[in-house]
Amino acid sequence: MIRDDALTQLPVRSALPALREALDAHGAAVLCAPPGTGKTTLVPLVLAGLTGDGPRQRVVVAEPRRIAARAAARRMAWLLGEGVGERVGFTVRGERRVGPRTVVEVVTTGVLLQRLQRDPELAGVGTVVLDECHERHLDADTAAAFLLDVRAALRPELRLVAASATTDAEGWSRLLGDAPVVTAESVSHPVEVVWAPPERPVRPPHGMRVDPALLEHVAAVVRRALREREGDVLCFLPGVGEIARVAGRLGGREALGAEVLQVHGRAPASVQDAVLAGSSGGRRVVLATSVAESSLTVPGVRVVVDAGLAREPRTDHARGLSALTTVRASRAAARQRAGRAGREAPGAVYRCWSEADDVRLPGFPAAEILVADLTAFALQAACWGDPGASGLALLDPPPAGAMAAAREVLAATGAVSADGRVTDRGRRMARLGVHPRLARALLDGAAEAGARRAAEVVALLSEEPPREYGDDLAAAWRTARRGGDAYGARWRMEARRLEGALPGSGAAPGSGGELPDDAVAGLVTALAYPERVARLRGEGAYLMVSGTGAQLGDGSRLRSAPWLAVAVADRPVTAASARVLLGAVIDEDTARAAAGALHADGEEVRWSEERRDVVARRVERLGAVELASRPLPEPGPGLVRAALEDGLRREGLGLLRWTADGAGLRERLAFLHRERGEPWPDVSDAALLERLDDWLGLELERARRRADLERLDGGRMLERLLPWASGDAARLEELAPERIQVPSGSRIRVDYGGGQPVLAVKLQELFGWQETPRLAGGRVPVLVHLLSPAGRPAAVTADLASFWRDGYRAVRAELRGRYPRHPWPEDPASAPPTRRATGGH
Repeated sequence: MIRDDALTQLPVRSALPALREALDAHGAAVLCAPPGTGKTTLVPLVLAGLTGDGPRQRVVVAEPRRIAARAAARRMAWLLGEGVGERVGFTVRGERRVGPRTVVEVVTTGVLLQRLQRDPELAGVGTVVLDECHERHLDADTAAAFLLDVRAALRPELRLVAASATTDAEGWSRLLGDAPVVTAESVSHPVEVVWAPPERPVRPPHGMRVDPALLEHVAAVVRRALREREGDVLCFLPGVGEIARVAGRLGGREALGAEVLQVHGRAPASVQDAVLAGSSGGRRVVLATSVAESSLTVPGVRVVVDAGLAREPRTDHARGLSALTTVRASRAAARQRAGRAGREAPGAVYRCWSEADDVRLPGFPAAEILVADLTAFALQAACWGDPGASGLALLDPPPAGAMAAAREVLAATGAVSADGRVTDRGRRMARLGVHPRLARALLDGAAEAGARRAAEVVALLSEEPPREYGDDLAAAWRTARRGGDAYGARWRMEARRLEGALPGSGAAPGSGGELPDDAVAGLVTALAYPERVARLRGEGAYLMVSGTGAQLGDGSRLRSAPWLAVAVADRPVTAASARVLLGAVIDEDTARAAAGALHADGEEVRWSEERRDVVARRVERLGAVELASRPLPEPGPGLVRAALEDGLRREGLGLLRWTADGAGLRERLAFLHRERGEPWPDVSDAALLERLDDWLGLELERARRRADLERLDGGRMLERLLPWASGDAARLEELAPERIQVPSGSRIRVDYGGGQPVLAVKLQELFGWQETPRLAGGRVPVLVHLLSPAGRPAAVTADLASFWRDGYRAVRAELRGRYPRHPWPEDPASAPPTRRATGGH
């Protein structure tokens, strides 16, 4: 029996006429309706003709999460007075509850993508509702792009609704061909904001780590909220681990005076149902991930406690690491969370950060396509016939670097051909419903170890086991097999699904059925993540073939394994190495087989920074891991030259021999290049290294080691760069003389090492010299350093006439008593210059 009383109370009802009109006129619409208004439950029922007077048609509702898909189907079935699987059903990975009468089917966006690949026309479906599209999950963005292709090329009559819980819908409207935006107002109540930052600073999150002090503070704020407010408390935390830790700090019902419930994607269905059904008496504290922001409505909530954190995917393409990372929640997410407190009555939100910090939060969460691993997306696009995704209608184009990295993975796994087109193997991989890496491991692992065991290991890799299972994948496998927890139940269901998706089951005779479980765990993991195959290089320290260091925890039982296949790792911001969270022991043969594409055996001639010389070896490598080496007696001249050039770039031109004359020539040329430009060459390190062929090429061809470089006279080599062809080289001594003859007859070396040429000469040798020398064709005066008889600086001038007239008297007064055997005439301009002492004043 339809529950009309509940249906009439849903605020979205007022927007239904406008939504129908928009769909009739345009075939697409953007529906903006805050959480709790009925956009997820009433709208599909009305569009399907199950309530009201509309025509009957099939409606598919796509949700970003399994928990939301199940909850939406249950709620709609309840509104119709039926059980799930009758006129309303759902399909999520590994579970399907639909029947012959089903008209509204709720699916995850991943399931919708699989269905579109098999049946692009979506035969029999009249309308697709993409729910929670504002969250910008990658599967939702991809499904929208595929559906727009279907509408344009195959089924223009297919209707599409993008349902968003925020008013930021302009982008979706443009994407859907300027589709109308229909807004439903929520009957919301005022929500008081209480700023509740920790008293002492807490460490910001990095990787998956959250400061325990913050979690202790969140638990304290929950207890405070229970004291100060009425009603149930909904507390937002970033992940399952943080939920468990806060639950532990809160204690049980007796200590807290309220029941503590945990809601997340891994929670048992019975717990999810209990939370969504509301309280049967007594207060509740519901600890939830962001799934409760908009996908689920939790009745009875009057207070929200917001830890201010969220989890987003991040990919380190250089190191081959992909993981969720903890970030500050956006202001949009904070508004969504706060709104949960005002659904049924006035409420309050306790924000565990300061009002000053609030303005520094990002406005919206990052679109997943901009930050996530795009390998699965690239395979979907290739199966759709658009390998580069250039023709897909997307709100944000995929980053070129991430797409290139994704295509490399697909090519290495045989999913795409050299030109990026999907192969038959790639289509089989896509149909398995797991990441392409795991699909490759399932297909190839089943051939080696049998379908059942390969499927069980891939199921472990597709949903990471709880931390309490430990970091040994094989041990976690055994725990899951015998465990009766919620994870074990989901794991068994997924393993059965994956095994059923493969042709045949069990181990093929003689093809790995006799392999022990530990070997199977390592083999399948290495097949999934070949660049994470790692070899021991120290106590608990490993080097992955990708070149990234990896470190095991202190208590790990894997620490002595010579080889590992790393399944899960993250790299803390301050750490030099990745931290292994889950791995499996393998042997060298498995490492070589799994990472065979990275195997190389060849000559290696390079500059060694440790030996500061050329090292020539024949080396066998698995990526960055060196397997074996032996000296190379006759390395190729080209390789040697490249190594020597690398050494010059790393250690500088000081590897050559620079005499005083050679260094002086370089300084003179630098002076002329600075003052006159071409044709005088640039002789800076960078410029000389760029044109090694022009001045050092012949000698580099002959050199074999560092000692050969050290015998080369750098100054002699530089003479090749003088402008001989133009004839200007003959003017070098005129424009930048190495020495200048002074009145005493001495020839004094000019120092060109500074910004201005310097002539350092004893004062008595310049008597009678009125004009200061000028160089570079008269452009630059020499800076004269006048020295005492002992060779110490007495004065500096670029204008000798002025010095004799104004500065000499003070120098004479200071020095003639100290050096009485040297001449100090009253009129130096007319006195004879001398290099020797005379004994007179």
